[in-house]
Amino acid sequence: MPIKIVFLGTPDITLESFDFFIKSSDYEVLALVTQKAKAANRGKKIIQRNITKMAQENSIPVFEPDRISREEEIIEKLKALKPDFFITFAFGQILSQEVIDIPTIATINLHASLLPEYRGANPIAQSIIDGKTKTGITTMKTVLELDAGDICLQDEIDIPINMNVIELMGEISARSPKLLDETLKGLYNKTLECKEQAHDRATFCKKMKKEEKIIDWSMNAFDLHNKIRGMYQLNTNHTTYDGKIIKVLKTSLIEGLSGNQGEVASVEKDGIVVYCAIDAIKLITLKPEGKGEMQAFAFANGARIQKGAKFI
Repeated sequence: MPIKIVFLGTPDITLESFDFFIKSSDYEVLALVTQKAKAANRGKKIIQRNITKMAQENSIPVFEPDRISREEEIIEKLKALKPDFFITFAFGQILSQEVIDIPTIATINLHASLLPEYRGANPIAQSIIDGKTKTGITTMKTVLELDAGDICLQDEIDIPINMNVIELMGEISARSPKLLDETLKGLYNKTLECKEQAHDRATFCKKMKKEEKIIDWSMNAFDLHNKIRGMYQLNTNHTTYDGKIIKVLKTSLIEGLSGNQGEVASVEKDGIVVYCAIDAIKLITLKPEGKGEMQAFAFANGARIQKGAKFI
């Protein structure tokens, strides 16, 4: 008899896991619970979420609550399904105890960090911004306290020095189905024992502030490089040159250089080297105001940037 699940997830990072459960003969996906689609960009056109499309293509019922903990009609429908498990993965809403208790076995959450490190939202970006060389994914039993449930399984993931947040999301997405599968089968067959977290070692993610997107050349190069790759495409960092905003998409770390902060040390075929408080970074890919993404060398040629020029 297949294991019966309800999947609660919203962004595209969850798609590989949702697809795995749909295709596996070991599971029956009873329903999807996801956030309502929002208007995209300035056109205010509602774009259906990819996970919703996947559910509909596979004739899986979809629930889109504003706040699931307060929607009794949806709660009753979920209770009637009698699932073995709820799986939550980047769902985006806090569950009430009533909702957590619906499955006959457990509500399991996949969190994108090695708990108890980086509880809360945005752990993927935060691990890169903080210069971590390793992160991972954790499955845990869901409790009312934020990301504080007993740990089921973990999978460690390396973070190379030039990996950006989108690339790390891709790695997490690819590895999540296996960890979820092992967790659910272990709990279902009673071969897996979950362990309490070391709560005294818990750390929490910081909320991103709008002003953090501005590049501060008084930072050291290591920290600035990490911030740029950690916020890539989510809250892209920017500087200014000649009064225009320049979004910085890709950089590399250059050690052993010193000079005036924000000043161009050299223009090379693979980028523009700029001094920081300690060391320097090489701007590799940029998006100038009013233009598309381009190589920094091409931008330097067009803007006639030379050694000694200044980014503000």
